[in-house]
Order: sequence, then C-alpha cells, then structure tokens
Amino acid sequence: MKLIQNWRNVALKSWSMWFIYAGLLLLILPEVRFAVWGVEANPYLSGYGGLALLVLGGLGRLLDQGGLDRSRLRSSAAVTVAAFLAIAVPFVGGWEGRSNHAYQDIVGVWTICDGHTKGVNPGDYMTDAQCDALFEAELIEYRDGLHAYFSERTLRHRLTPERDVAYVSLAYNAGIRGAGRSTATRRLNAGDIAGGCKALTWWNKAGGRVVRGLVRRRAAEYGLCMQGLA
Repeated sequence: MKLIQNWRNVALKSWSMWFIYAGLLLLILPEVRFAVWGVEANPYLSGYGGLALLVLGGLGRLLDQGGLDRSRLRSSAAVTVAAFLAIAVPFVGGWEGRSNHAYQDIVGVWTICDGHTKGVNPGDYMTDAQCDALFEAELIEYRDGLHAYFSERTLRHRLTPERDVAYVSLAYNAGIRGAGRSTATRRLNAGDIAGGCKALTWWNKAGGRVVRGLVRRRAAEYGLCMQGLA
C-alpha cells in the first residue's frame, strides 16, 4: 500500500477532506473538553454535527473523484507516469541535447548529460546508461515538484500526458519554483487551459535577452500543451 502521488495536495487543499477533519474534531471535542475542564458537552450537537460533516466529506470525495471511476484519476495512476516518460524523454531530451562530458551552458552553468546541473564540475564524465537513469529520475523529480503547484482538479481533469510534459519541460528548463508560480500554472488551475498554454511561450529569455532556441522550444511546448483542445 502506498499514498497517491499528490497526497499532500489532496490532504491540504481538498474541501472534502476539511469536512472530514472538522467532523472528526467535532466528535472528539466533547471528550477533550471533559478531560481538560470536566465539563459535559451536548452529545447530540457533537454527534449529529460530526456525523453530518463526515457524510459531506465522504460525498465530496465521491464528487471530486467522479464517483468510483478510477480511470479518471489519470495523474495518480502508475500508467500515467509511464505515459509521461514515453513522451517526456524524447521531447525534453531533444531540446536539452546530451553531452557525456561536463560543459558550460548558455549562461555559464556547468551541465552534463541531458541538462543536469546539480553538483556538476569541470571534467566530469557520465556514460550513456548513467545519463539515461539520471534523466528519467530527474524528469519524475521535476514532475512531482511541479505537481505540488497544481490544484486537485487540474491534476485529475486538465492534465493530459502531453500537457503534463509541456509544463514539466518548462520546469526542467526554468526551474520548478518559476514554473509553479507562473501565469501559465495559475491560468491552468483557474480552468483557462488555452491561456495557460499560451503563457508557456513567454519564457523565451536567458540572461535577459530573447533566445531563438527558447522561442522554438516554447512554441513546441505550446503545441504539445494544446493537443486535444478544440
């Protein structure tokens, strides 16, 4: 047994979970009150009130999840990770390029393999097998980090594998925090999918100037993001 991938988001931001928390609190509050102050509480108020909140919370979970149709929870399913990687590895890798030897990128950061920068030093070398494993692990790491900025409804209903890759490609290139707090993400969370895709194209600068390669990359991400929209 393991937690769903976006469990923090669900636990902290889902209104149905907060109904459940309030219901449990209302049920145990009389016991705490009696233990601490020796004061009896109205059992009907706490009992019926707590039960009502738990029922509302349970109903909210069913509504949010589209009943019991688990096939709609695409972002939480293992197959989605596989579908994500099937698109992300060639797409992001195609833009990053690969170098088995450490090199300095366009803004002078030491880089190796498919855009890896953490702890890279001049003279470092990695084999293709090491680069492959590192790249997949990093893509999943960036995806997990970026998903923390998405609403529950976005994760479940607005992210196709292609759109997921488009946003993670931006995060991989510009950083999780930047992509997570971007207009692109805010628009997507607000339900403006096309507007969010368009905002991806704004990230076309490096070192304060527009870079032709980034313009092309953002255009490709936009095309990927818009797939499936009328």
